[in-house]
Amino acid sequence: MNAFADFRREVIAVEGIEIHLARAGSGNPLLLLHGYPQTHWMWHKIAPWLATDFTVIATDLRGYGDSAKPIGEVDHRNYSKRVMARDQVNVMTQLGYEQFAVVGHDRGARVAHRMVLDYPDRVSKLALLDIIPTAELYATIDQTLATAYYHWFFLIQPSPLPETLIGANPQYYLQQCLKRWSYDFSAFTPAALAEYQRCFQDPATIHATCEDYRAAATIDLIHDHHDRAQRITCPLLVLWGNQGIIGRKYEVLSIWQQRAIAAQGNALPCGHFLPEETPQETYQALRKFLLA
Repeated sequence: MNAFADFRREVIAVEGIEIHLARAGSGNPLLLLHGYPQTHWMWHKIAPWLATDFTVIATDLRGYGDSAKPIGEVDHRNYSKRVMARDQVNVMTQLGYEQFAVVGHDRGARVAHRMVLDYPDRVSKLALLDIIPTAELYATIDQTLATAYYHWFFLIQPSPLPETLIGANPQYYLQQCLKRWSYDFSAFTPAALAEYQRCFQDPATIHATCEDYRAAATIDLIHDHHDRAQRITCPLLVLWGNQGIIGRKYEVLSIWQQRAIAAQGNALPCGHFLPEETPQETYQALRKFLLA
């Protein structure tokens, strides 16, 4: 069953990069940004529900899914969260949305965080799922976190080391990521798994997603350091899984309250993949926040 059957598929070209998206619904625009190693399909359980109240735009980030996957530049600049955020803002501009709400999970949440810093007038409300700021995470690495987030250090190794190793068996690697970071692997439907596997077996996707992480360890930290005093000015909701490493290790809400004018949030009974592991709870929390 295709949960996006009622969504219109579109490809928007921005600065020479094609961004793939699915759009449906009516009401105020809502941009959904997925995480690693997934695609816009991670929203498949809740996007149709959200589309009853909002115009939902679920995109594939640059380097993921069916969006463009340029070769990484020497300094990884073209996979910086600043560039990835600009992609998404330009997409929304071309669709005719000058202001919109954003919900981001994992890497998509990091893109959304950069977006709200660079384009504060464009984002009406922001929801971040299961992250703390990138700079904060790197500054607080210990054995527990490094064990759970080993991929943060594996994927940033120079090309083509991680690309070669992942490429030897991308389906196994993908499933291990989903199993390790979720609390309930059965939450991933066969259709979703097939979609993730279809996209992740592309060598260009493997390279691009490594570049995403390489940028996070280099140029993104430079941008974050420069803007370390800037606060999020729009209403912010943070949600996290109480069975995931972020929820177990950090005081998530407290961290974001230091970065935002008005932040609220809570844990949900799941691992890292909130929209798939706890779709009803995630949807209800997002709807209440976005309609308030």
